[in-house]
Amino acid sequence: MYVLEREQILPASPEDVFPFFAEARNLERITPPWLRFKVLSAPDPLFEGALIEYRLRLHGVPIRWLTRIEEWAPPRRFVDVQLSGPYAHWHHTHAFEAHADGTRMRDTVRYALPLGPLGALAHRAFVRRDVERIFDYRTVSLPSMPAAR
Repeated sequence: MYVLEREQILPASPEDVFPFFAEARNLERITPPWLRFKVLSAPDPLFEGALIEYRLRLHGVPIRWLTRIEEWAPPRRFVDVQLSGPYAHWHHTHAFEAHADGTRMRDTVRYALPLGPLGALAHRAFVRRDVERIFDYRTVSLPSMPAAR
């Protein structure tokens, strides 16, 4: 199991920030263009039990991904888990807490790859870097986020 953690401060309250993330299609706006990420279906707004279907390209390979909102606690937290997709396990916690400058947003992703030793080799070769790049991109794309709703 691998863990990625990212944190950033957004210049608005959790009550103002959370609705941006409650709209699944906004994921397209904060995902790097090189993934050609597209939300195929999702309820608006999200809720516990909601299913979200995505399509993306990873190193030229088309991937379909299905996640479920496992926990929904506006405006403080929600969790999505992969039901089908590229990972053996994907559990992503989004946490929002008040901060003197707005909202501290924390992403914690626990993930595992399929294929045992081959998956571990792929993680060292490129998967870890790819996952980090995806979440690092959000630090660039999110600062204007609440106004962009």
